[in-house]
Formats: sequence, structure tokens, C-alpha cells
Amino acid sequence: MMNVDRLRQLPSVDRLLGLEPAEALIEAYGREQVVDALRRALEGAREEVMSGEPVPDGEALTSRAAERLESLVAPTLRPVINGTGVIIHTNLGRAPLSAAAREAVEAVSRGYSTLEYDVGAGARGHRTVHAERLLLSLTGAESALVVNNNAGAVLLALTGLAYGRGAIISRGQLVEIGGGFRVPDVMEQSGARLIEVGTTNRTHPYDYERALEGNEDAAVILRAHHSNFRLVGFTSEPSLEELVGLGEKHGVPVIDDLGSGALLETSDFGLAHEPMVQESVEAGAAVVCFSGDKLLGGPQAGIIVGKAAYVDPLKSHPLTRALRPDKVCLTALQETLLHYLRGEALEDIPVWRMVAMSLEEIEQRADGWRERLGEAGIRASVVDGRSTVGGGSLPGETLPTKLVAVPTEHPDALASGLREGDPPVIARIEDGRVVMDPRTVREEEARTMLEIVIEARARL
Repeated sequence: MMNVDRLRQLPSVDRLLGLEPAEALIEAYGREQVVDALRRALEGAREEVMSGEPVPDGEALTSRAAERLESLVAPTLRPVINGTGVIIHTNLGRAPLSAAAREAVEAVSRGYSTLEYDVGAGARGHRTVHAERLLLSLTGAESALVVNNNAGAVLLALTGLAYGRGAIISRGQLVEIGGGFRVPDVMEQSGARLIEVGTTNRTHPYDYERALEGNEDAAVILRAHHSNFRLVGFTSEPSLEELVGLGEKHGVPVIDDLGSGALLETSDFGLAHEPMVQESVEAGAAVVCFSGDKLLGGPQAGIIVGKAAYVDPLKSHPLTRALRPDKVCLTALQETLLHYLRGEALEDIPVWRMVAMSLEEIEQRADGWRERLGEAGIRASVVDGRSTVGGGSLPGETLPTKLVAVPTEHPDALASGLREGDPPVIARIEDGRVVMDPRTVREEEARTMLEIVIEARARL
């Protein structure tokens, strides 16, 4: 039989719609989507038949349509279990929110809110006030502004303070971080003219002095945190205090791009010192920019604090509207900052709870995991390991941990099987074993994670 003749054996869309499976699909997805899925299934079937493949029946075609519809509505942004030991994992959404932040977001999202309404005055208010008083109290700054991410904060600060003029920066700070974000590109986009000083590894105060004396249009000095890399060896950079002193001498403000936004001392937990927001404010930086979803432990946000003379004009800059955060961001940020104000950050902010978690607690949890896996016939072991902070914070710094290692002849296949779980479990491979770090797995996630491990191991 000719392939063209065999095409006539394919059922029509109308006939498929009359089948019981299609009726169930219409109830679940709506008639319009089902019709489209059936047409696409038929198009694929026609190509197969013309190439000599058998003619699929109505059941097979509706099954293909169902698969297409399931794929269409399946969410691409969904929860995962982070077993990697990377605390601020950029690919996995960075900082988890605290319980209080999640509850506040749910409450504000349920209905209307005071996003831009002044209840006392009974008139329109400003979203810039939300979280501002908390930021001022915690950092000692004179003014504060929240935008939607730190790259936006730096872009706004440079545009507002140095558009069409010069911005002085050390060559050693012209960095590129995750996602191809480059400091020089942001500076160019802001309309500021890049004035490079020093060398890649060594920049001295006199390099800035020469640039300030030789460029009357120099508007700002920008200090950019190295973020996710570290310069070691024969290196030198002026301190922020030195840069502020030079700026005051020449009437030029300093913008300090901290990136991470630590409000607590990281060296208290066996890590190196991460520059803190309060330190930059105290040193006299005119504008300090940092992220809300890194070491601050809140939602994605770009936070600007500093001297009122420089921060306040940014609040009315045209670019601010394009970068403004929504009610979800501001609510979560407000609740996160309240944890610091109440002295409960170590207990209630997930990022800091993970950083501060003792090795004894981690080992106890790891032993429990090993026993559960052993009951299922999996000879897992507990081994020494290292957790990392991640998110461009404290590059090269690690924390001691205990890893649960699952032996397998096919580590890549097992890791892939874990990712197929619901929710996906993200682990890592070390020495031919799939390992999971209790530091980044919430206690309430552990049981589900272990069930997924057992099922994935059994499939191998």
C-alpha cells in the first residue's frame, strides 16, 4: 500500500475528540489546547507514515497529545533539594527565605497592601520607605533605597552620579562574575567614562591621586568587590578609608560595590572576613551597594545605603522606576531585616543557620541518613568534606562538613536519577561517589530526599 493511501487511515481531529481519553483531556486542559495538541500529534504521525512507519491508532495519538499537554503546563521553576553543600547557590535560587518572610509574603500577596499608600495621611505614599528605617538602623547610613538587584543598584548609582563624566576604578577590580556580568560593561551602560588606574595586581593611592589631579571631570571613585575570585601573591590595593580620604580632598564621592552585603561577622564561624555594610558606611563611602539575596539572606534585591546628599537624588531618578522592586521583594526584605534587628538572624535566616551549623549537628544528621539508607540495603558511608558559601561570597573559603556518600558504578546515572525525583535532588560527585551535604538540606526535606535516593538507586 502506498504511503499516501496509508495516510487516509489516520483519524480526524473530530474523531479523536470523541474518544474517551480526549474528553478527559478537555476537562483538564480545555478544548482549544486539546485540539491544538491533537493536530500536532497528527502532523507528527503523517511524517512517520510517509517515512514508512506504522499508522498509529487513536489511543496512541491521544496519548501523544496528553504528553504534549503535560509538558506544556509543567512548571520550569520549581523547588529542589540542595544536597551540594553550596549555601548560596546562584543556580538554585541563592538564599532561601525565612519562615517569617514567607508568611509575610503570603499575607501581602493574598490581597491589597500599603505598597504606595500612606494610611496615616490617607493619600498616596512611596514604596521607597519600605525597609528604609530598618536599613538605616542596622547600617548607620543616612539614607537608603531598594531596587530589584545589585547590578541595577550599581547602574543607578553610576548613572545618577557620574553620567557623562569619569568614574575612577582600579584595573584589578574590572571583574566579570557569574552570567557574564562585567563591571566595565555596566559602567559603560551608565554613561560614565571609565578611568582605569593601577595594574591588575597592584594599585596604590598615588594612582588614584594622579587620576583625580589629571581629570577635572572625574565624578566618582568606584570600588568593586572582587566577588567570586581572589587576588593573591604580590598584590596591593588602597583601603576604603584611603579612597574616601582622597575623594574628600578632591570633592569626589566614593561608590562602594560590596556585592555580598554581610551584616554579621563571617570570621566568627571560621571563615575569612567578608567586608560588612556597616564598615563601609563608617569608613565614609558616599554610596554602598549590595545584594539582598546573598549573605543578607533575603530576596533578590539591590540595596543602596549611604549619605543622604547622594542617595536621596537617586530616589527620583528616572531609572529608579525601571528598577523598582515589587511588594513581594519589599515584604520579604523587611522581614529579613527584622531578624537582624531582633538579634535572631543566626536562628531564623536559613543562610546564617547553615553557616553557623556545628560539625557535631551535621555528623549526627549524616549518621541518621546512613542508617536509613542501610535499612534499604544501600551501603552508604559518612566521609569528611567541605561546604562552600557560594554566590560570589568569600571565594575559596570553605567550612568543614560531613558528607553522605552513596557508592555506585554509575555515579552520573545516579545523579541524573536524583534529579528526576519530585522534587529533584541536586547532589555532587566526588571520587566516583554521589555525595550529599546535610548542611544545605532542611530537616523537613531529609525523608523525601532519602526516599528519592533509594528509588533512584533501585532503578540502576
